[in-house]
Amino acid sequence: MQAEIIAVGTEILLGQIVDTNSAFIARELAEAGIEVYYHSLVGDNADRLTAVVNQARSRSDLVIISGGLGPTKDDLTKQTVAHLLGVKLIEDAPAMVKIRRHFATADRPMTPNNRLQALYPEGSQPLKNRTGMAVGAFYQDPNAADIMLLPGPPSETEPMFVEQAVPLLKATYNRDEYLVSRVLRFFGIGEGQLVTVLSDLIDGQSNPTIAPYAKVNEVTLRLTAQAQDEAAGTKLLDQMTATIKGRVGEYLYGYGDENSLAAVVVNDMIARGLTITGAESLTAGKFQSTLGDVPGVSAIFPGGFVTYANSAKHDLLGIPQEIIDRDGVVSAATAQQMAERSRALLDTDFSLSFTGVAGPDALEGHPAGTVWLGLAQRGHEPRARLVHLTGTRAAIRERSVMTGLDWLRRVLNGLK
Repeated sequence: MQAEIIAVGTEILLGQIVDTNSAFIARELAEAGIEVYYHSLVGDNADRLTAVVNQARSRSDLVIISGGLGPTKDDLTKQTVAHLLGVKLIEDAPAMVKIRRHFATADRPMTPNNRLQALYPEGSQPLKNRTGMAVGAFYQDPNAADIMLLPGPPSETEPMFVEQAVPLLKATYNRDEYLVSRVLRFFGIGEGQLVTVLSDLIDGQSNPTIAPYAKVNEVTLRLTAQAQDEAAGTKLLDQMTATIKGRVGEYLYGYGDENSLAAVVVNDMIARGLTITGAESLTAGKFQSTLGDVPGVSAIFPGGFVTYANSAKHDLLGIPQEIIDRDGVVSAATAQQMAERSRALLDTDFSLSFTGVAGPDALEGHPAGTVWLGLAQRGHEPRARLVHLTGTRAAIRERSVMTGLDWLRRVLNGLK
């Protein structure tokens, strides 16, 4: 079973918005056991869209098109596909009721072009749009590739695809084999080093396959296994995961497309009933903001300190002025003091501190990228760690936070 995804939208071609639908659809298809061989992008032009769809139908079994189902003049997808198939557009009555109700509730006149959102190619199975108004469609063609039409906004595409399209595709194609995927997330190791350590596994891969991806500040591996059922596929993934962990397990922090290092650390601390605070200089609150992005963090994070100026370090945290004068703010002593005093003030189990030089100018004779991290833990002497980072000011601050989180993760796991 070979599928192809086409994204429609001139605004995507111009770089005004990013196509996230194709990546989402591809992941969902893989989980459903349907392989994607091609992705295409085309603007809002009937002739070019016809050419792209014809090419896709000549080499694929299933063509999924997202975008161009709205009411404006440049929304041409369903009209173009209906013309290509030689069928007319018909109205989906429930969708039309929803559209009329929307305008009545909003006390706005409904213009004739809004009716376009309720139309779909005759002979298709309509797909209900729970979060929007444009109806989707699935057209099965006994002589060529099947075609599925989806709306463009991700807030409409994603629920429609998960709730309606995936069950429909599984029932239609009744796959005898499953593709089961797992994403492994790493921090502290570059893509080049990771690929080198795992080169024999990657070069000799067959089932599962291993695909490395470099992301901002981290690297991921996507493992994909093909099997007769989900349990067999999961077993293959477990075996490969164990092999990979045996080589680079210290850098593996979690799993999943939507996961993050902050989420792993916060959820681990919640499970252990451990609290955390922070004292920040060069990161200016970024660490605490990152913690705040994780749902449920209020259970373990009472608050913290942003002590950007030297006077704030002294006045808010009580760091003796003689330590700042003697060692400087870019120092192990200041990082340790920031961590331990913030921890004691809020009576938490842990605290992380960040002080250093984000750049672009040097500070106290230290070049940009010189960062001291402090870690305080109840019942232990505070520690400090020096790291040298490169990149822009924003990149140094972001990497500092990630490095601190990874240090805390390792301490929690007893690695270091």
